[in-house]
Amino acid sequence: MDFDREYQRAQALVEQALQSAFAGELDSPHRELPEAMRYSLLAGGKRVRPVLTLKFCQALCGEMEPALDYACGIEMLHTYSLIHDDLPCMDDDDLRRGKPTCHVKYGEWLALLAGDALQTAAFERLAASERTTPAANGRACGILARAAGRNGMCAGQYLDILEQGRALDGERLTQIHLRKTSALLEAACLLGLTASPAEPSEGQWAAAERYARELGLAFQIRDDMLDVESTEEELGKPIGSDAQNGKTTFVTLYGLEQCRALVAEHTKQAKQSVEGAFDRPEFLCALADSLAKRKN
Repeated sequence: MDFDREYQRAQALVEQALQSAFAGELDSPHRELPEAMRYSLLAGGKRVRPVLTLKFCQALCGEMEPALDYACGIEMLHTYSLIHDDLPCMDDDDLRRGKPTCHVKYGEWLALLAGDALQTAAFERLAASERTTPAANGRACGILARAAGRNGMCAGQYLDILEQGRALDGERLTQIHLRKTSALLEAACLLGLTASPAEPSEGQWAAAERYARELGLAFQIRDDMLDVESTEEELGKPIGSDAQNGKTTFVTLYGLEQCRALVAEHTKQAKQSVEGAFDRPEFLCALADSLAKRKN
């Protein structure tokens, strides 16, 4: 398997599908709203979540295309979360993916609305998909709502802000990021299984959940490391913001060397989760390895 080629193929499917999103609304009376939505949605990035959606679908049924609308939907929801995370009342960041953040470009109130509109557009994309059955679309909306809502991403963001300036232990920090980071990755994996015309077994469903949990923790620990080790040019966003905001991170808690060991262990656990559960887990394992070594 050529991992880079496989990743680029999945990424290209998503990019092509997203290019047309909201384009027909750019001549509407409220055209600046879809313009702001597209500004953030099409700003680039690795598209990890939609790629996971496509690849879990392929792992089950051999095809990615049934999950394409779900993949677009989760990227819309992820982009909404980034817009809101960057707002002055949250992380107050001015740079995202090497470009001015949405609120810097369009103003705070329009950025807030652009995020709101992307969130609702995500559910619209899932609910209206003709690549999957109405029953699957309903299940998909439930999966995404649970990941994004009061016990998922929103809860993680709440705890993250609440605990700023406080010394946290590893258990508390892990619980924050299982909600803030792992929850949406889990939704991405489960959406792929939901889109597949082949029904997943209970074991495959559980394997996807475990994979996402471990992948999310490895991803967050690596993120904390990059906030210390990387540069603004490499990351495309400010570095050192966690320290400035008084946040406990995995690096402040454990140090860089132990964090490297933790990333390796969580990555190993992620890979073991899918090995044996799916006939062709090679891409999912290679993706976990790739994210563990990422530079941005």
